[in-house]
Amino acid sequence: MNTTQKTEPGQGVTVKDTNHQASRYYFQKLKRRILLIMIVAFVTPLMLLSIYFHFQFNLTMKQSGKMQLLSLAESQRNTIDLFLQERLVNIFNLFHGRDFKIDPGQNDMDAYLKRLQETSDAFVDVGFLNESGHKIGYAGPFPFLRRKNYKDEFWFTSLMKRPSNYFITDIYRGFRDKPHLTMAVKQLVGDSYYIMRATLDPDRFYQYLKTIGQGQHVDSFLINLSGEYQVVAPGSGEVLQKSPFQPTNTGGSTVEEFVWNGQSELIAYAWLKQVPWALVVRQPLKTAYARMFITRRYIIIGSALTVILLFSAVVVITGRLLTRAEKMEKDRYELRSQLFHAAKLVSVGELAAGVAHEINNPLAIISSQCGVIRDMFDPEFGGEIGPQTPAQVNEELEIIDTAVARAKGITQKLLSSSRKSTPLISRCNLNQILDDVVGGLLEREFEVSNIDLVRDYDAHLPDIMTDADQLRQVFQNLINNAGDAIDGSGTITISTQRVDNCVKASVTDSGCGMSQEVLGKIFLPFFTTKEVGKGTGLGLGISLSIIEAMGGTIDVQSMPGAGSTFTITLPINSTEEVEPTCQN
Repeated sequence: MNTTQKTEPGQGVTVKDTNHQASRYYFQKLKRRILLIMIVAFVTPLMLLSIYFHFQFNLTMKQSGKMQLLSLAESQRNTIDLFLQERLVNIFNLFHGRDFKIDPGQNDMDAYLKRLQETSDAFVDVGFLNESGHKIGYAGPFPFLRRKNYKDEFWFTSLMKRPSNYFITDIYRGFRDKPHLTMAVKQLVGDSYYIMRATLDPDRFYQYLKTIGQGQHVDSFLINLSGEYQVVAPGSGEVLQKSPFQPTNTGGSTVEEFVWNGQSELIAYAWLKQVPWALVVRQPLKTAYARMFITRRYIIIGSALTVILLFSAVVVITGRLLTRAEKMEKDRYELRSQLFHAAKLVSVGELAAGVAHEINNPLAIISSQCGVIRDMFDPEFGGEIGPQTPAQVNEELEIIDTAVARAKGITQKLLSSSRKSTPLISRCNLNQILDDVVGGLLEREFEVSNIDLVRDYDAHLPDIMTDADQLRQVFQNLINNAGDAIDGSGTITISTQRVDNCVKASVTDSGCGMSQEVLGKIFLPFFTTKEVGKGTGLGLGISLSIIEAMGGTIDVQSMPGAGSTFTITLPINSTEEVEPTCQN
Protein backbone atom coordinates (compact mmCIF):
# COMPACT_ATOMS: atom_id res chain seq x y z
CA MET A 1 0.00 0.00 0.00
CA ASN A 2 1.33 3.44 -0.93
CA THR A 3 1.98 5.46 2.20
CA THR A 4 3.41 8.63 0.66
CA GLN A 5 1.86 11.69 2.27
CA LYS A 6 2.04 15.41 1.54
CA THR A 7 3.97 17.72 3.83
CA GLU A 8 2.39 20.99 4.78
CA PRO A 9 4.49 24.02 3.77
CA GLY A 10 6.72 25.30 6.52
CA GLN A 11 6.13 22.22 8.69
CA GLY A 12 8.17 19.10 9.32
CA VAL A 13 5.21 16.92 10.28
CA THR A 14 3.35 15.01 7.58
CA VAL A 15 -0.42 14.72 7.32
CA LYS A 16 -0.03 11.03 8.15
CA ASP A 17 1.85 11.91 11.36
CA THR A 18 -0.80 14.45 12.30
CA ASN A 19 -3.57 11.91 11.80
CA HIS A 20 -1.62 9.34 13.76
CA GLN A 21 -1.20 11.79 16.64
CA ALA A 22 -4.92 12.52 16.52
CA SER A 23 -5.62 8.78 16.61
CA ARG A 24 -3.30 8.33 19.60
CA TYR A 25 -4.95 11.26 21.37
CA TYR A 26 -8.35 9.69 20.67
CA PHE A 27 -7.36 6.33 22.13
CA GLN A 28 -5.74 7.96 25.15
CA LYS A 29 -8.95 9.89 25.74
CA LEU A 30 -10.91 6.68 25.19
CA LYS A 31 -8.78 4.89 27.78
CA ARG A 32 -9.47 7.63 30.33
CA ARG A 33 -13.18 7.46 29.62
CA ILE A 34 -13.25 3.68 29.85
CA LEU A 35 -11.34 3.86 33.12
CA LEU A 36 -13.87 6.34 34.46
CA ILE A 37 -16.77 4.22 33.21
CA MET A 38 -15.22 1.14 34.81
CA ILE A 39 -14.89 2.96 38.10
CA VAL A 40 -18.51 4.06 37.91
CA ALA A 41 -19.92 0.83 36.50
CA PHE A 42 -17.67 -1.69 38.27
CA VAL A 43 -16.26 -0.23 41.45
CA THR A 44 -19.28 1.86 42.47
CA PRO A 45 -21.75 -1.08 42.48
CA LEU A 46 -19.22 -3.17 44.39
CA MET A 47 -18.77 -0.37 46.91
CA LEU A 48 -22.53 0.02 47.27
CA LEU A 49 -22.95 -3.73 47.68
CA SER A 50 -20.08 -3.81 50.15
CA ILE A 51 -21.63 -1.00 52.16
CA TYR A 52 -25.01 -2.73 52.06
CA PHE A 53 -23.64 -6.14 53.12
CA HIS A 54 -21.37 -4.47 55.67
CA PHE A 55 -24.41 -2.76 57.16
CA GLN A 56 -26.41 -6.00 57.11
CA PHE A 57 -23.50 -7.93 58.60
CA ASN A 58 -23.08 -5.40 61.40
CA LEU A 59 -26.80 -5.49 62.02
CA THR A 60 -26.80 -9.29 62.13
CA MET A 61 -23.74 -9.49 64.37
CA LYS A 62 -25.11 -6.84 66.70
CA GLN A 63 -28.40 -8.68 66.84
CA SER A 64 -26.51 -11.88 67.59
CA GLY A 65 -24.61 -10.18 70.46
CA LYS A 66 -27.85 -8.73 71.82
CA MET A 67 -29.67 -12.03 71.63
CA GLN A 68 -26.80 -13.80 73.37
CA LEU A 69 -26.83 -11.32 76.26
CA LEU A 70 -30.64 -11.36 76.41
CA SER A 71 -30.60 -15.15 76.53
CA LEU A 72 -28.16 -14.96 79.44
CA ALA A 73 -30.43 -12.51 81.30
CA GLU A 74 -33.49 -14.68 80.78
CA SER A 75 -31.59 -17.77 81.89
CA GLN A 76 -30.42 -16.07 85.09
CA ARG A 77 -33.92 -14.65 85.67
CA ASN A 78 -35.40 -18.16 85.51
CA THR A 79 -32.74 -19.47 87.88
CA ILE A 80 -33.41 -16.70 90.42
CA ASP A 81 -37.17 -17.27 90.19
CA LEU A 82 -36.54 -20.94 90.87
CA PHE A 83 -34.29 -20.02 93.82
CA LEU A 84 -37.01 -17.85 95.36
CA GLN A 85 -39.63 -20.53 94.81
CA GLU A 86 -37.43 -23.06 96.57
CA ARG A 87 -36.95 -20.72 99.54
CA LEU A 88 -40.73 -20.24 99.78
CA VAL A 89 -41.21 -24.01 99.71
CA ASN A 90 -38.62 -24.36 102.46
CA ILE A 91 -40.62 -21.99 104.66
CA PHE A 92 -43.94 -23.66 103.80
CA ASN A 93 -42.48 -27.02 104.78
CA LEU A 94 -42.05 -25.78 108.36
CA PHE A 95 -45.84 -25.77 108.74
CA HIS A 96 -46.05 -29.34 107.55
CA GLY A 97 -43.22 -30.81 109.61
CA ARG A 98 -44.03 -33.37 112.29
CA ASP A 99 -42.47 -31.13 114.93
CA PHE A 100 -44.62 -28.09 114.05
CA LYS A 101 -46.34 -26.47 117.05
CA ILE A 102 -48.71 -23.52 117.33
CA ASP A 103 -46.87 -22.45 120.48
CA PRO A 104 -43.22 -23.39 119.70
CA GLY A 105 -40.49 -23.09 122.27
CA GLN A 106 -37.04 -21.65 121.65
CA ASN A 107 -35.62 -25.06 120.88
CA ASP A 108 -38.32 -25.56 118.26
CA MET A 109 -37.53 -22.20 116.65
CA ASP A 110 -33.80 -22.97 116.64
CA ALA A 111 -34.60 -26.28 114.94
CA TYR A 112 -36.67 -24.41 112.30
CA LEU A 113 -33.79 -22.06 111.57
CA LYS A 114 -31.30 -24.89 111.36
CA ARG A 115 -33.53 -26.72 108.89
CA LEU A 116 -33.80 -23.60 106.70
CA GLN A 117 -30.05 -22.92 106.76
CA GLU A 118 -29.39 -26.50 105.74
CA THR A 119 -31.32 -25.84 102.51
CA SER A 120 -29.66 -22.41 101.91
CA ASP A 121 -27.08 -20.40 103.79
CA ALA A 122 -28.83 -17.21 102.64
CA PHE A 123 -31.37 -17.56 105.50
CA VAL A 124 -30.51 -15.25 108.44
CA ASP A 125 -33.36 -15.82 110.93
CA VAL A 126 -36.91 -17.12 111.26
CA GLY A 127 -39.97 -15.83 113.13
CA PHE A 128 -43.45 -17.17 113.92
CA LEU A 129 -46.40 -14.74 114.22
CA ASN A 130 -50.12 -14.88 114.82
CA GLU A 131 -52.67 -13.03 112.67
CA SER A 132 -52.52 -9.98 114.93
CA GLY A 133 -48.83 -9.47 114.12
CA HIS A 134 -47.52 -10.56 117.51
CA LYS A 135 -44.38 -12.67 117.36
CA ILE A 136 -44.84 -16.02 119.06
CA GLY A 137 -41.33 -17.34 118.47
CA TYR A 138 -37.99 -16.20 116.99
CA ALA A 139 -34.59 -17.72 116.22
CA GLY A 140 -31.64 -15.77 114.87
CA PRO A 141 -28.89 -13.27 115.64
CA PHE A 142 -31.25 -10.43 116.60
CA PRO A 143 -32.88 -11.47 119.95
CA PHE A 144 -34.40 -8.02 120.46
CA LEU A 145 -36.87 -8.92 117.69
CA ARG A 146 -38.57 -11.60 119.80
CA ARG A 147 -41.15 -9.23 121.24
CA LYS A 148 -41.71 -7.03 118.21
CA ASN A 149 -45.20 -6.59 116.80
CA TYR A 150 -45.38 -6.44 113.00
CA LYS A 151 -49.04 -5.56 112.52
CA ASP A 152 -48.12 -2.16 111.03
CA GLU A 153 -45.32 -3.42 108.80
CA PHE A 154 -45.94 -3.16 105.05
CA TRP A 155 -45.11 -6.76 104.33
CA PHE A 156 -47.48 -8.01 107.05
CA THR A 157 -50.48 -5.93 106.00
CA SER A 158 -49.89 -6.82 102.33
CA LEU A 159 -49.70 -10.53 103.12
CA MET A 160 -52.89 -10.49 105.16
CA LYS A 161 -54.86 -8.55 102.51
CA ARG A 162 -53.75 -10.37 99.37
CA PRO A 163 -55.35 -13.66 98.27
CA SER A 164 -52.02 -15.40 97.77
CA ASN A 165 -50.46 -17.03 100.83
CA TYR A 166 -46.93 -15.62 100.45
CA PHE A 167 -45.20 -12.25 100.09
CA ILE A 168 -41.61 -11.30 99.22
CA THR A 169 -40.45 -7.81 100.13
CA ASP A 170 -37.90 -5.52 98.50
CA ILE A 171 -34.61 -5.11 100.31
CA TYR A 172 -35.22 -2.83 103.30
CA ARG A 173 -33.70 -2.07 106.69
CA GLY A 174 -36.65 -2.61 109.06
CA PHE A 175 -36.24 -2.91 112.82
CA ARG A 176 -32.70 -4.24 112.56
CA ASP A 177 -31.53 -1.23 110.45
CA LYS A 178 -29.63 -3.51 108.11
CA PRO A 179 -30.51 -4.36 104.49
CA HIS A 180 -32.35 -7.66 104.32
CA LEU A 181 -35.06 -9.49 102.36
CA THR A 182 -38.19 -10.82 104.06
CA MET A 183 -40.10 -13.84 102.79
CA ALA A 184 -43.37 -14.50 104.64
CA VAL A 185 -46.01 -17.22 104.21
CA LYS A 186 -49.38 -17.62 105.91
CA GLN A 187 -51.17 -20.83 106.83
CA LEU A 188 -54.69 -21.38 108.12
CA VAL A 189 -54.54 -23.53 111.25
CA GLY A 190 -57.96 -24.17 112.69
CA ASP A 191 -59.83 -20.89 112.46
CA SER A 192 -56.79 -18.60 112.60
CA TYR A 193 -53.94 -17.64 110.28
CA TYR A 194 -50.36 -18.04 111.41
CA ILE A 195 -47.38 -16.47 109.65
CA MET A 196 -43.89 -17.88 109.24
CA ARG A 197 -41.34 -15.32 108.13
CA ALA A 198 -37.65 -15.65 107.29
CA THR A 199 -35.05 -13.11 106.12
CA LEU A 200 -32.30 -13.55 103.57
CA ASP A 201 -28.90 -11.87 103.49
CA PRO A 202 -28.40 -9.75 100.26
CA ASP A 203 -24.68 -10.55 100.27
CA ARG A 204 -25.43 -14.29 100.22
CA PHE A 205 -27.99 -13.60 97.50
CA TYR A 206 -25.29 -11.87 95.43
CA GLN A 207 -22.92 -14.80 95.90
CA TYR A 208 -25.61 -17.06 94.50
CA LEU A 209 -26.17 -14.64 91.59
CA LYS A 210 -22.44 -14.61 90.92
CA THR A 211 -22.26 -18.40 90.76
CA ILE A 212 -24.89 -18.53 87.98
CA GLY A 213 -23.28 -15.67 86.01
CA GLN A 214 -21.74 -16.45 82.62
CA GLY A 215 -19.93 -14.56 79.91
CA GLN A 216 -16.83 -12.40 79.68
CA HIS A 217 -16.88 -9.08 81.59
CA VAL A 218 -20.54 -9.59 82.45
CA ASP A 219 -21.97 -7.85 85.52
CA SER A 220 -25.43 -8.78 86.87
CA PHE A 221 -27.57 -7.05 89.49
CA LEU A 222 -31.19 -6.77 90.63
CA ILE A 223 -33.22 -3.57 90.89
CA ASN A 224 -36.80 -2.92 91.99
CA LEU A 225 -39.53 -0.82 90.36
CA SER A 226 -38.00 2.34 91.83
CA GLY A 227 -34.63 1.59 90.24
CA GLU A 228 -32.94 0.80 93.57
CA TYR A 229 -30.30 -1.87 93.81
CA GLN A 230 -31.57 -5.01 95.52
CA VAL A 231 -28.58 -7.20 94.83
CA VAL A 232 -25.39 -5.68 93.42
CA ALA A 233 -21.70 -6.49 93.20
CA PRO A 234 -19.42 -4.65 95.65
CA GLY A 235 -17.70 -1.80 93.79
CA SER A 236 -20.51 -1.49 91.24
CA GLY A 237 -22.97 0.05 93.67
CA GLU A 238 -24.58 -0.26 97.08
CA VAL A 239 -27.83 -1.90 98.08
CA LEU A 240 -30.80 0.54 98.06
CA GLN A 241 -28.76 3.01 95.98
CA LYS A 242 -30.30 4.32 92.72
CA SER A 243 -29.08 2.58 89.58
CA PRO A 244 -27.99 4.77 86.60
CA PHE A 245 -30.02 2.49 84.37
CA GLN A 246 -33.81 2.41 84.65
CA PRO A 247 -35.79 -0.25 82.72
CA THR A 248 -38.39 1.19 80.35
CA ASN A 249 -41.05 -1.47 80.87
CA THR A 250 -42.25 -3.61 83.74
CA GLY A 251 -42.65 -6.96 82.04
CA GLY A 252 -40.88 -9.36 79.75
CA SER A 253 -37.27 -8.89 78.67
CA THR A 254 -35.40 -6.37 76.49
CA VAL A 255 -31.88 -5.57 75.35
CA GLU A 256 -30.51 -2.13 74.42
CA GLU A 257 -27.36 -0.05 74.25
CA PHE A 258 -26.69 2.32 77.14
CA VAL A 259 -23.92 4.72 78.15
CA TRP A 260 -22.81 3.68 81.64
CA ASN A 261 -20.42 6.12 83.34
CA GLY A 262 -19.26 7.41 79.94
CA GLN A 263 -18.76 3.93 78.46
CA SER A 264 -21.06 2.37 75.88
CA GLU A 265 -22.43 -0.92 77.14
CA LEU A 266 -24.97 -3.50 76.07
CA ILE A 267 -27.64 -4.02 78.72
CA ALA A 268 -30.23 -6.78 78.85
CA TYR A 269 -32.87 -7.03 81.54
CA ALA A 270 -35.64 -9.47 82.41
CA TRP A 271 -38.35 -9.05 85.02
CA LEU A 272 -38.75 -11.74 87.67
CA LYS A 273 -42.07 -13.48 88.16
CA GLN A 274 -41.90 -14.03 91.93
CA VAL A 275 -41.05 -10.45 92.86
CA PRO A 276 -41.25 -7.14 90.93
CA TRP A 277 -37.52 -6.97 90.34
CA ALA A 278 -35.56 -6.70 87.11
CA LEU A 279 -32.44 -8.75 86.59
CA VAL A 280 -30.01 -6.51 84.68
CA VAL A 281 -27.00 -7.92 82.85
CA ARG A 282 -24.52 -5.48 81.34
CA GLN A 283 -21.46 -5.98 79.16
CA PRO A 284 -19.13 -3.47 77.41
CA LEU A 285 -19.88 -3.08 73.70
CA LYS A 286 -16.30 -3.81 72.73
CA THR A 287 -16.66 -7.15 74.49
CA ALA A 288 -20.20 -7.90 73.33
CA TYR A 289 -19.33 -7.10 69.70
CA ALA A 290 -15.74 -8.36 69.80
CA ARG A 291 -16.43 -11.20 67.37
CA MET A 292 -18.19 -8.78 65.03
CA PHE A 293 -15.25 -6.36 65.03
CA ILE A 294 -12.73 -9.10 64.27
CA THR A 295 -14.83 -10.66 61.52
CA ARG A 296 -15.59 -7.26 60.00
CA ARG A 297 -11.88 -6.43 59.86
CA TYR A 298 -11.16 -9.64 57.96
CA ILE A 299 -14.08 -9.06 55.59
CA ILE A 300 -13.01 -5.48 54.83
CA ILE A 301 -9.41 -6.51 54.13
CA GLY A 302 -10.50 -9.48 52.00
CA SER A 303 -13.07 -7.46 50.07
CA ALA A 304 -10.60 -4.64 49.40
CA LEU A 305 -7.96 -7.04 48.11
CA THR A 306 -10.49 -8.84 45.92
CA VAL A 307 -11.79 -5.60 44.41
CA ILE A 308 -8.25 -4.32 43.78
CA LEU A 309 -7.19 -7.55 42.10
CA LEU A 310 -10.31 -7.77 39.94
CA PHE A 311 -10.16 -4.11 38.97
CA SER A 312 -6.44 -4.34 38.14
CA ALA A 313 -7.04 -7.42 35.98
CA VAL A 314 -9.88 -5.71 34.11
CA VAL A 315 -7.76 -2.57 33.59
CA VAL A 316 -4.83 -4.57 32.23
CA ILE A 317 -7.02 -6.63 29.88
CA THR A 318 -8.88 -3.53 28.68
CA GLY A 319 -5.60 -1.67 28.12
CA ARG A 320 -4.27 -4.50 25.98
CA LEU A 321 -7.46 -4.63 23.94
CA LEU A 322 -7.36 -0.86 23.38
CA THR A 323 -3.69 -1.01 22.36
CA ARG A 324 -4.52 -3.71 19.85
CA ALA A 325 -7.49 -1.69 18.59
CA GLU A 326 -5.26 1.38 18.25
CA LYS A 327 -2.80 -0.59 16.12
CA MET A 328 -5.59 -1.93 13.93
CA GLU A 329 -7.02 1.58 13.57
CA LYS A 330 -3.61 2.85 12.46
CA ASP A 331 -3.39 0.08 9.82
CA ARG A 332 -6.88 0.82 8.51
CA TYR A 333 -6.54 4.57 8.44
CA GLU A 334 -5.26 4.92 4.86
CA LEU A 335 -7.89 2.58 3.46
CA ARG A 336 -10.61 4.44 5.31
CA SER A 337 -9.31 7.76 3.99
CA GLN A 338 -9.46 6.47 0.43
CA LEU A 339 -13.01 5.25 0.94
CA PHE A 340 -14.05 8.63 2.35
CA HIS A 341 -12.44 10.39 -0.62
CA ALA A 342 -14.28 8.11 -3.05
CA ALA A 343 -17.58 8.73 -1.25
CA LYS A 344 -17.03 12.50 -1.52
CA LEU A 345 -16.39 12.20 -5.23
CA VAL A 346 -19.62 10.22 -5.66
CA SER A 347 -21.58 12.86 -3.71
CA VAL A 348 -20.10 15.66 -5.80
CA GLY A 349 -20.90 13.74 -8.97
CA GLU A 350 -24.52 13.20 -7.93
CA LEU A 351 -24.88 16.87 -7.00
CA ALA A 352 -23.35 18.03 -10.27
CA ALA A 353 -25.58 15.67 -12.28
CA GLY A 354 -28.69 16.91 -10.50
CA VAL A 355 -27.80 20.57 -10.97
CA ALA A 356 -26.88 20.02 -14.62
CA HIS A 357 -30.14 18.20 -15.29
CA GLU A 358 -32.26 20.89 -13.66
CA ILE A 359 -30.46 23.82 -15.31
CA ASN A 360 -30.32 22.18 -18.77
CA ASN A 361 -34.11 22.42 -19.10
CA PRO A 362 -34.37 26.23 -18.81
CA LEU A 363 -31.18 26.62 -20.87
CA ALA A 364 -32.74 24.55 -23.66
CA ILE A 365 -35.82 26.77 -23.56
CA ILE A 366 -33.65 29.89 -23.72
CA SER A 367 -31.68 28.48 -26.64
CA SER A 368 -34.79 27.52 -28.60
CA GLN A 369 -36.49 30.87 -28.02
CA CYS A 370 -33.38 32.75 -29.15
CA GLY A 371 -33.48 30.69 -32.36
CA VAL A 372 -37.14 31.60 -32.85
CA ILE A 373 -36.33 35.31 -32.51
CA ARG A 374 -33.49 34.99 -35.01
CA ASP A 375 -35.81 33.27 -37.46
CA MET A 376 -38.31 36.08 -37.04
CA PHE A 377 -35.71 38.57 -38.26
CA ASP A 378 -34.16 36.31 -40.93
CA PRO A 379 -35.01 37.69 -44.44
CA GLU A 380 -34.97 34.17 -45.86
CA PHE A 381 -38.17 33.46 -43.95
CA GLY A 382 -39.69 36.73 -45.11
CA GLY A 383 -39.53 38.23 -41.67
CA GLU A 384 -40.39 41.93 -41.54
CA ILE A 385 -41.04 44.18 -38.61
CA GLY A 386 -44.70 44.88 -38.84
CA PRO A 387 -47.32 46.13 -36.45
CA GLN A 388 -47.57 42.80 -34.67
CA THR A 389 -43.90 41.89 -34.71
CA PRO A 390 -42.86 43.69 -31.45
CA ALA A 391 -45.62 41.95 -29.54
CA GLN A 392 -44.48 38.62 -30.92
CA VAL A 393 -40.91 39.39 -29.93
CA ASN A 394 -42.00 40.38 -26.39
CA GLU A 395 -43.94 37.15 -26.11
CA GLU A 396 -40.87 35.13 -26.97
CA LEU A 397 -38.75 37.22 -24.59
CA GLU A 398 -41.21 36.54 -21.76
CA ILE A 399 -40.64 32.81 -22.31
CA ILE A 400 -36.90 33.43 -22.02
CA ASP A 401 -37.40 35.49 -18.84
CA THR A 402 -39.47 32.64 -17.34
CA ALA A 403 -36.69 30.14 -18.14
CA VAL A 404 -34.05 32.45 -16.63
CA ALA A 405 -36.16 32.89 -13.46
CA ARG A 406 -36.51 29.12 -13.23
CA ALA A 407 -32.74 28.63 -13.46
CA LYS A 408 -32.21 31.38 -10.90
CA GLY A 409 -34.71 29.69 -8.59
CA ILE A 410 -32.84 26.40 -8.90
CA THR A 411 -29.54 28.02 -7.89
CA GLN A 412 -31.22 29.85 -4.98
CA LYS A 413 -32.76 26.63 -3.71
CA LEU A 414 -29.39 24.92 -4.02
CA LEU A 415 -27.79 27.67 -1.91
CA SER A 416 -30.64 27.54 0.61
CA SER A 417 -30.20 23.78 1.06
CA SER A 418 -26.51 24.23 1.92
CA ARG A 419 -26.89 26.89 4.60
CA LYS A 420 -29.35 27.83 7.34
CA SER A 421 -30.87 31.31 7.13
CA THR A 422 -31.86 33.32 10.18
CA PRO A 423 -35.66 33.58 10.45
CA LEU A 424 -37.32 36.98 10.86
CA ILE A 425 -39.30 36.35 14.04
CA SER A 426 -42.73 37.92 14.63
CA ARG A 427 -45.97 36.98 16.37
CA CYS A 428 -48.25 34.95 14.09
CA ASN A 429 -51.28 32.71 14.21
CA LEU A 430 -50.79 29.33 12.58
CA ASN A 431 -54.45 29.05 11.50
CA GLN A 432 -54.22 32.36 9.64
CA ILE A 433 -50.94 31.36 7.92
CA LEU A 434 -52.60 28.18 6.63
CA ASP A 435 -55.62 30.15 5.40
CA ASP A 436 -53.28 32.53 3.55
CA VAL A 437 -51.64 29.53 1.81
CA VAL A 438 -54.76 27.61 0.74
CA GLY A 439 -57.05 30.58 0.17
CA GLY A 440 -57.72 31.93 -3.31
CA LEU A 441 -56.05 30.36 -6.35
CA LEU A 442 -54.75 27.16 -4.72
CA GLU A 443 -58.16 26.27 -3.30
CA ARG A 444 -59.83 26.87 -6.70
CA GLU A 445 -57.20 24.66 -8.37
CA PHE A 446 -58.08 21.86 -5.97
CA GLU A 447 -61.78 22.35 -6.72
CA VAL A 448 -61.09 22.03 -10.45
CA SER A 449 -59.01 18.88 -9.77
CA ASN A 450 -61.91 17.43 -7.71
CA ILE A 451 -59.83 17.50 -4.50
CA ASP A 452 -61.67 18.35 -1.27
CA LEU A 453 -59.83 20.66 1.12
CA VAL A 454 -60.83 20.09 4.79
CA ARG A 455 -59.83 22.53 7.55
CA ASP A 456 -59.78 21.17 11.11
CA TYR A 457 -58.39 24.06 13.14
CA ASP A 458 -58.10 24.53 16.89
CA ALA A 459 -60.06 27.73 17.49
CA HIS A 460 -58.09 28.49 20.68
CA LEU A 461 -54.67 27.98 19.15
CA PRO A 462 -52.20 30.44 20.73
CA ASP A 463 -49.94 32.73 18.71
CA ILE A 464 -46.34 31.68 18.15
CA MET A 465 -43.10 33.49 17.44
CA THR A 466 -42.00 32.56 13.92
CA ASP A 467 -41.09 33.79 10.41
CA ALA A 468 -44.43 33.96 8.62
CA ASP A 469 -42.99 34.11 5.09
CA GLN A 470 -40.75 31.07 5.54
CA LEU A 471 -43.58 29.17 7.24
CA ARG A 472 -45.90 29.94 4.31
CA GLN A 473 -43.20 28.58 1.98
CA VAL A 474 -43.07 25.35 4.00
CA PHE A 475 -46.85 24.81 4.02
CA GLN A 476 -47.08 25.84 0.36
CA ASN A 477 -44.62 23.07 -0.47
CA LEU A 478 -46.34 20.45 1.71
CA ILE A 479 -49.83 21.23 0.37
CA ASN A 480 -48.61 21.24 -3.24
CA ASN A 481 -46.92 17.86 -2.66
CA ALA A 482 -50.16 16.56 -1.15
CA GLY A 483 -52.07 17.67 -4.23
CA ASP A 484 -49.47 16.07 -6.56
CA ALA A 485 -49.73 12.78 -4.60
CA ILE A 486 -53.47 12.49 -5.39
CA ASP A 487 -54.29 10.96 -8.77
CA GLY A 488 -57.85 11.98 -9.57
CA SER A 489 -60.24 12.89 -6.79
CA GLY A 490 -59.24 12.85 -3.15
CA THR A 491 -59.07 14.76 0.12
CA ILE A 492 -56.48 16.99 1.79
CA THR A 493 -57.01 17.61 5.51
CA ILE A 494 -55.26 20.45 7.29
CA SER A 495 -55.48 20.35 11.09
CA THR A 496 -53.97 22.30 14.00
CA GLN A 497 -53.85 21.65 17.73
CA ARG A 498 -51.99 22.57 20.89
CA VAL A 499 -49.99 19.88 22.73
CA ASP A 500 -48.36 21.00 26.00
CA ASN A 501 -46.05 23.93 25.15
CA CYS A 502 -46.14 23.34 21.38
CA VAL A 503 -48.50 23.81 18.44
CA LYS A 504 -48.88 21.18 15.74
CA ALA A 505 -50.05 21.49 12.14
CA SER A 506 -50.71 18.38 10.04
CA VAL A 507 -51.22 18.04 6.28
CA THR A 508 -52.85 14.70 5.41
CA ASP A 509 -53.60 13.50 1.88
CA SER A 510 -55.41 10.45 0.51
CA GLY A 511 -52.82 9.93 -2.20
CA CYS A 512 -50.57 7.07 -3.20
CA GLY A 513 -48.38 7.12 -0.08
CA MET A 514 -44.69 6.20 0.16
CA SER A 515 -42.65 3.11 0.91
CA GLN A 516 -40.15 2.91 3.77
CA GLU A 517 -37.28 3.20 1.31
CA VAL A 518 -38.68 6.44 -0.11
CA LEU A 519 -39.40 7.81 3.39
CA GLY A 520 -35.73 7.49 4.24
CA LYS A 521 -34.72 9.75 1.32
CA ILE A 522 -37.40 12.44 1.03
CA PHE A 523 -35.34 15.09 2.83
CA LEU A 524 -32.19 14.50 0.74
CA PRO A 525 -31.33 17.29 -1.75
CA PHE A 526 -32.42 16.55 -5.36
CA PHE A 527 -34.36 13.44 -4.39
CA THR A 528 -37.84 13.48 -5.93
CA THR A 529 -40.46 10.97 -7.02
CA LYS A 530 -41.99 13.38 -9.49
CA GLU A 531 -41.49 13.27 -13.21
CA VAL A 532 -38.64 15.20 -14.81
CA GLY A 533 -39.47 18.90 -15.00
CA LYS A 534 -42.12 18.77 -12.22
CA GLY A 535 -39.82 19.03 -9.21
CA THR A 536 -36.24 19.71 -8.20
CA GLY A 537 -36.17 17.63 -5.03
CA LEU A 538 -35.08 20.63 -2.94
CA GLY A 539 -38.45 21.57 -1.40
CA LEU A 540 -38.58 19.15 1.55
CA GLY A 541 -34.90 19.60 2.34
CA ILE A 542 -35.32 23.37 2.49
CA SER A 543 -38.54 22.98 4.52
CA LEU A 544 -36.72 20.83 7.06
CA SER A 545 -33.95 23.44 7.36
CA ILE A 546 -36.53 26.20 7.93
CA ILE A 547 -38.44 24.26 10.62
CA GLU A 548 -35.25 23.21 12.44
CA ALA A 549 -34.07 26.84 12.42
CA MET A 550 -37.34 27.72 14.17
CA GLY A 551 -36.70 25.05 16.83
CA GLY A 552 -39.35 22.69 15.48
CA THR A 553 -39.60 19.23 13.95
CA ILE A 554 -41.22 17.52 10.96
CA ASP A 555 -42.67 14.04 11.39
CA VAL A 556 -43.85 11.92 8.46
CA GLN A 557 -46.23 8.96 8.46
CA SER A 558 -47.01 7.18 5.22
CA MET A 559 -47.91 3.79 3.76
CA PRO A 560 -48.23 2.79 0.12
CA GLY A 561 -51.84 3.24 -0.97
CA ALA A 562 -52.89 4.84 2.33
CA GLY A 563 -51.74 8.41 1.85
CA SER A 564 -49.27 10.51 3.86
CA THR A 565 -49.32 12.84 6.87
CA PHE A 566 -46.71 15.55 7.43
CA THR A 567 -46.83 16.99 10.99
CA ILE A 568 -44.95 20.17 11.91
CA THR A 569 -44.37 20.87 15.62
CA LEU A 570 -43.31 24.36 16.72
CA PRO A 571 -42.67 25.71 20.25
CA ILE A 572 -44.85 28.37 21.83
CA ASN A 573 -42.73 31.34 22.85
CA SER A 574 -43.50 34.63 24.61
CA THR A 575 -45.30 37.19 22.44
CA GLU A 576 -44.91 40.20 24.73
CA GLU A 577 -44.07 43.56 23.13
CA VAL A 578 -44.22 42.12 19.58
CA GLU A 579 -46.65 43.65 17.12
CA PRO A 580 -48.82 41.12 15.24
CA THR A 581 -47.64 40.85 11.61
CA CYS A 582 -49.75 37.92 10.38
CA GLN A 583 -52.99 39.89 10.09
CA ASN A 584 -54.76 40.30 6.76
